[in-house]
Amino acid sequence: MELTNKVAVITGGATGIGAASAILYARAGAKVVIGDINVEGGKQTVATIQSEGGTAQFVETDVNVESEVANLMKTADEAFGQLNILVTSAGILSGPSIRVDDFEQAVFESVIDTNLRGTFLSVKYAVPVMERSGGVILCIASGAGVSGGSSSVAYGSSKGGVNGMVLTVTPQLAPLNIRVHTICPGSIATPLKLRQIAESAERTGNSPEAAVENARTSLGEPEGVARVLTFLASDDAAYVRGTIATR
Repeated sequence: MELTNKVAVITGGATGIGAASAILYARAGAKVVIGDINVEGGKQTVATIQSEGGTAQFVETDVNVESEVANLMKTADEAFGQLNILVTSAGILSGPSIRVDDFEQAVFESVIDTNLRGTFLSVKYAVPVMERSGGVILCIASGAGVSGGSSSVAYGSSKGGVNGMVLTVTPQLAPLNIRVHTICPGSIATPLKLRQIAESAERTGNSPEAAVENARTSLGEPEGVARVLTFLASDDAAYVRGTIATR
């Protein structure tokens, strides 16, 4: 899984799957640019990469803000002269275990804005840079909204939207030598997932701490998904197509 001489932008790279991917990409030789609203976590991921001799930098980025997403891609291009890999890992989950008729519109829109609109903006501004040399776009969706439901009406809707967007842009970008995949992780022990478990338990009157502890025995680790993403970003995956589901 060789990524030497490749430049990767990872949104949501401060924690979870994004952070694990950033670290593995750097170990494989890529130069990594992390965009996230979590400044402390983003800088910590960069520090981890640099401590191992890798190259990385952090750009504070809210994927809801078009100018900030455009600046993230511009920064990667100006710093390293190209963009070969985009991972859209930025996402939120709100409103678990709330029935649709009680679901607040503002909550629904906030999740759609980050998970779907943020993915759209990231792809939109990566493509003009990436088309100069071709590349790979890996959009993180979920089994929720693609192969099944979700604890959150908004989350399932947003991730189904990501999958639909990828199906639409894949034939558009293929002539530019840009390969696009939807990645659908299963139950992974990310901060996002653990918060959802705790909130659902609290809403039903159960112990959040006990629920999280019990869930950990069946959850996968972010590093497992990161290994899949590292392979997909490499030239070894040139013949892979379509949606990828993981544990």
